[in-house]
Amino acid sequence: MSKNFNLSSPTPPLLLIFYVLFVVHPAVASVHDYKGEKFMSKGNAFVLHGGSEGLYSSLPNPNASAAAASGDSFIRFEKITLQRPEEAAASSKETDSVKVQAIVFEVEDRETIGGSAYGGQKAICCTADLAKLGVCTQGNLIYRPSAQNPDWPQIFSAYFIGKDVVATLPSKTISITKTGMYNVYFIFCDPALKGLVIEGKTVWKNPTGYLPGRMAPLMNFYGLISLAFVILGIFWFSQYARFWREVLPLQNCITAVIALGMFEMALWYLEYAEFNKTGVRPMGITFWAVTFGTIKRTIARLIILLVSMGYGVVRPTLGGLSSKVKMLGATFFLASEVLESVENLGAVSDLSGNARLFLVLPVAMLDAFFILWIFTSLSKTLEKLQARRLMAKLDIYRKFTNTLAVTVIVSVGWIVYELYFKSTDVYNERWQRAWIIPAFWQVLTFSLLCVICILWAPSQNSMRYAYSADASEEFDREETFSLIKPGPFPSKDSQTASLSPENKAALKVSNNGDIEEDKRE
Repeated sequence: MSKNFNLSSPTPPLLLIFYVLFVVHPAVASVHDYKGEKFMSKGNAFVLHGGSEGLYSSLPNPNASAAAASGDSFIRFEKITLQRPEEAAASSKETDSVKVQAIVFEVEDRETIGGSAYGGQKAICCTADLAKLGVCTQGNLIYRPSAQNPDWPQIFSAYFIGKDVVATLPSKTISITKTGMYNVYFIFCDPALKGLVIEGKTVWKNPTGYLPGRMAPLMNFYGLISLAFVILGIFWFSQYARFWREVLPLQNCITAVIALGMFEMALWYLEYAEFNKTGVRPMGITFWAVTFGTIKRTIARLIILLVSMGYGVVRPTLGGLSSKVKMLGATFFLASEVLESVENLGAVSDLSGNARLFLVLPVAMLDAFFILWIFTSLSKTLEKLQARRLMAKLDIYRKFTNTLAVTVIVSVGWIVYELYFKSTDVYNERWQRAWIIPAFWQVLTFSLLCVICILWAPSQNSMRYAYSADASEEFDREETFSLIKPGPFPSKDSQTASLSPENKAALKVSNNGDIEEDKRE
C-alpha cells in the first residue's frame, strides 16, 4: 500500500458528521424501522444512518442455537428493500450493476472507514486517485479490516441489475461477540442513484433484552426508585392520616407531588420493561410517563417558589404576583413537555442529543429564573420572620434555605460535569456510564423532596407554621406599644411638692372631701 494513502488520518472522519443524522431519521423502537427514508449527500458519498446502540457481548450458552438463544446479542437485517427513481432505472443499460452497501462497525474501528490520497481530504467512496494507487475499486466504499478483529467491519451489498427499480438487501444476523458501541450505515457512491429510498428494519438485541445499552441499567434504577417513593409515600400518608385535621394547603401540594412521583417512576419502569421485552417502545406509556414527570416538576418548582415567598406563612395571598406565578408555571410546563417528548418519544439510538440544544435552552433559562426568584423571595421572607421574631418559622425557613443552597450548588457542579462528559465523548464510547446522568437528577430531586417532607411533615403542631392574622396583628400592636411605652407615674408626694401653697390647700380640701364622701358611702 502506498505511503501516500492514509486510512487512519488524525483528522476527524466524515463519520463524525453522520452522527447528527439520527435526529432527521428518528426510530420508534429498538426495532429500527426505515419507512421511505432518503439518503443524504455527505462528501463524495450518499449516506443513511441506520442506528447506533451500545451492545453487550453475547452470554455463553453452548446448548442454544445461534441467534436464537435468549442470551444472544445481535443486529439483524430484515426485509430491507431499496427503490430508486424510475427515471434512473430507465436510463440504465441492461448490463449495468449499481451497488448499495450496508456497513456495521464498532466505534473503536471508525478510523478504518474512509481514506485520502496524498494527504488530501478524507473520502468515504473510492476516488479515481485512490483507484490508481490500487488500494480500492472506484465507486466502492473504502475500508480496511479492524486490527482487533479481521472480520470487522461487516459489509454486505444490494445490487440494481440493469433496469431494476427495486433491490433487496439479503437478510442477515450479525452476532455481537464484543461489548461496544455499534453503528449501521447504508451508503452508495453512484450519483445515478440519487433519490434512493429505503424500506425495512433492523433489530438490535442485548443479552438481557431489546433495551439499548445506555438505557438497560435505567430499568433496574427506576424499579429501585419506585420502591423508594413507595417508602416515602407510606411515611407521608401515615402522618397525613394521623393529623389530617392539622393539614395545611402546602402539605396537600406536597402530597400531590409524592403521588405524581410514584406514578411517574412506576410508568418509567413499566415503559422500560415493555420496551425490553418486545423491542417496540410503548408510546402511550412513554407519553404518560413524560407528562406525569413534567407536571410533577412544574408543581414542585411552584411549591418551592410559593414557600419561598412566604405564602400561607407570612402572607395570606400572593396579590398581584399570582398571575405571574401561573404564567411562569405554564411556560415551564410547555417547554419541559416538548423537550421531554422529543428526547424520549421514539428515541432509541444511544447518541447524545446535541441537536436538541435549542429545546434545552428555554428550559434552562426558566430554571434559572425560578432559582433567582426563589432565593430573592427567601431573603425577603427571612427578613420578615426575623423582624417579627417568629422563631419557629424562622428556624424551619433557615433549614429550607440551606437545603436549597446545597441543591443548587450540587446541580451546578453536576451540569459542569455533564457538559464535560458529553463534550469529551464525541463518539459515545462511554455509553456504559451515560445512564448515571439522568439517574442523578432523579436522585437529587427525590432527596430534595425527602427533606421537604421531613421539614413540613403533618403533625399536631402543623398549624404553628400557618399564617395567622391575629398573631400578626398582636405582634404589630406589641411592637407599636414598645415604641410609645410611657415612663413610671410620679407619686402624689412628688406631685404636691411642685405645687404652690394655694394649690396645695385646694388639693387638700378636695382630697378631704373625697375621703369624707367615701366614708359616707
